[in-house]
Amino acid sequence: MHYRPVIVMTGATNGIGRLAALDLARRGARLGIVARSRAKTDVLRHEIEETAPGTPVDVFLADLSLLGEVRRAGQEIAARFPRIDVLINNAGLHAFSQRITGEGLAEMTAVNYLAPWVLTDTLRDTLVSSAPARIVTVASEASRHSGGINPSRDLTLTDDYTRRESSRLYGRTKLMDIMFSQELARRLAGTGVTANCCDPGFNTTGLGRELPFSGPLEKILNRLGVGDPRRGAGIVVRLATDPAYADATGGYFSVRNGAPLECPEPGRDAGVQRELWERTAALLEAR
Repeated sequence: MHYRPVIVMTGATNGIGRLAALDLARRGARLGIVARSRAKTDVLRHEIEETAPGTPVDVFLADLSLLGEVRRAGQEIAARFPRIDVLINNAGLHAFSQRITGEGLAEMTAVNYLAPWVLTDTLRDTLVSSAPARIVTVASEASRHSGGINPSRDLTLTDDYTRRESSRLYGRTKLMDIMFSQELARRLAGTGVTANCCDPGFNTTGLGRELPFSGPLEKILNRLGVGDPRRGAGIVVRLATDPAYADATGGYFSVRNGAPLECPEPGRDAGVQRELWERTAALLEAR
């Protein structure tokens, strides 16, 4: 019987995540989908069944802004799958004003950075026992506009911000994703588990969903051929499945040609990456 690789994925009900999930199903994967909405996962299941009939899809419901729910979902996933071949941390959020989660954290920081950290940590033993295995985290070139990084301040910063300031803070969470992925790669050295991240480019799907003009703008850009989400989905799928990336780890890869990019300077130093990791671990351990 043909083995179906198990691929666990967040953010699969919308945007590039949805396209990547459909592509992975066509390639014969068994999918574990982490999502907040049962209704959206039902729609995705139907699409997957139409695209690749017979694809096994397991759904784990969790609000990724709540780290307790992320940890619970991770434990449920580990209990369901004795083996995980790929973990894809894809879910992301650009919030145009500050929202504080029920756990007292900035929602954008929780969803974009802390949730991938917690889910990966919860599944780490399963991934290591499944080696060779891969971890793929979706970052962004918005990380180049972070305005710097101060782990002791930025992890728990909950100050209000304007729509204009939101881009810098979004970029900072994506910089944290790159730093996390590169530090994780060092910590997984020798285990057979790789950790990479990517820039999925500008994608129109879900573009600024909180902006009143996002719908019409998305239609215009689609007509112009700008922001095709298939390109973003493509780099995610390549990092998850392509033999060319089997031994690559600690990389940050471009949507344009799959070539390696450098982590933006504020977070490039290994010492700063280690500090972010250690402060994150301490923050989560205290909760």
